[in-house]
Amino acid sequence: MGHHDLDRSLGLYPTMMISMGAMIGSGIFVLPALGYKKAGPAVILAYVLAALVVLPAALSKAEMATAMPESGGTYLYIDRALGPFFGTIAGIGAWFSLVFKSSFALVGLGAYLLLFAPLSQGAVVYVALALGVLVVALNVSGTKMSGQIQAVIVSLVVAGLLAYVLNAGFVADAGRYTPFATEGNLGVVTAAAFVFVSYAGVTKVASVAEEVKDPGRNLPRAILGSMGIMTVLYVAVVGAVVGLSDPDVLNTGGPDGTASLTPMADGASELFGGAGVVFVSVIAVVALTSMANAGVLSSSRFPLAMSRDDLLPPALRTIDERFKTPRNSVLLTGVVLLLLIAFVPVIELAKLASAFQILVFSIINLALVAFREADVPSYQPEFRAPGYPFVQAFGFLAGIGLLTQMGGLPILGAVGIITASALTYFVYGRSRTNRTGAIGTILSDRRDEEDDEAAPTEPE
Repeated sequence: MGHHDLDRSLGLYPTMMISMGAMIGSGIFVLPALGYKKAGPAVILAYVLAALVVLPAALSKAEMATAMPESGGTYLYIDRALGPFFGTIAGIGAWFSLVFKSSFALVGLGAYLLLFAPLSQGAVVYVALALGVLVVALNVSGTKMSGQIQAVIVSLVVAGLLAYVLNAGFVADAGRYTPFATEGNLGVVTAAAFVFVSYAGVTKVASVAEEVKDPGRNLPRAILGSMGIMTVLYVAVVGAVVGLSDPDVLNTGGPDGTASLTPMADGASELFGGAGVVFVSVIAVVALTSMANAGVLSSSRFPLAMSRDDLLPPALRTIDERFKTPRNSVLLTGVVLLLLIAFVPVIELAKLASAFQILVFSIINLALVAFREADVPSYQPEFRAPGYPFVQAFGFLAGIGLLTQMGGLPILGAVGIITASALTYFVYGRSRTNRTGAIGTILSDRRDEEDDEAAPTEPE
């Protein structure tokens, strides 16, 4: 095996578990109360709306993943479709977004730790740092080991969540679902924008495509399968949270009267008695750790892919000869992860990251359009997204619509990431690459057609 080759060690089940692991986290254990504050019980619909906006990007990415089963995911597809300038923006932005989300997961579990462990806030940060080191070491030691552990963790968490939902069906208060849309339709849309990041992990499995067995079959099944399962699970769990919890606690149970950071635990005593809070808190800690692991696993592949394309330094493309993992890329991701945990208010950064996720998911739809219209001979996907191009048009426009509901600061943060990424391209990458992407093929063909039409005809 070559010095820059990865090991294809992930089957369908662990691949799907990586995707689900990136989604089972803050979307279930933290965000429901934030969404509830914006939409009331209709936050349940907000999760459905967010899923509908994500679906076109999931279909588009499933198609592109079968045509290009290489590490890089979002970066790779946008780079090959729209060129290295947009690829650099997408790669660095998606990388930062996932690292932010992983940091948020590790720090966010602190709120649940405090429910059953007598720890100070400072001690929780140290616990998060220790877990961060463990996650990074796990990802350096091997994708197969990481993927197998991920599958076990996610399976156990899903079992716990199902127990939570089934028991909630017997004790939930139906009166807590009325009035339903307390903030009107706009409140549902705003809540959907905030919980959108819950589904960000659905396509992140494509960033480890180079390590998936039989990618033409397993990648679309893993992406679409995990999307369907998680949509049902989100709706069921959030519905249970609304029916079990006191509305005042959901709205003001957090620090300084903000929305609760532990919504699943707020009504847990109704289900399992005194042990309910501990039971839910343990599940939350395990799930959020799993989410951080999936985030490091997939985000570290972005610097790897960009380095292979000479958009980032060559040291990041090195594959560890013993473990067959992108060691330097994982370590860089880990350093940023630990710095964020130690020094940055990650909850705010998570909001900034979600805004960029919406933008990137919208651009993914445009990338598929570029590939289809360019008719590049080397683009031969084994799965083709249905409903083209109407599904992609809906995904792009709906994503931009949600982005406008995020507020000014998250949008400014996304602009800042775009600007920094663009500077990286012009300072480092531009002189080292001459690719144009599929969009370049389209523009070249149109220029040739215009030249042919404009060419003067010789008189006979």
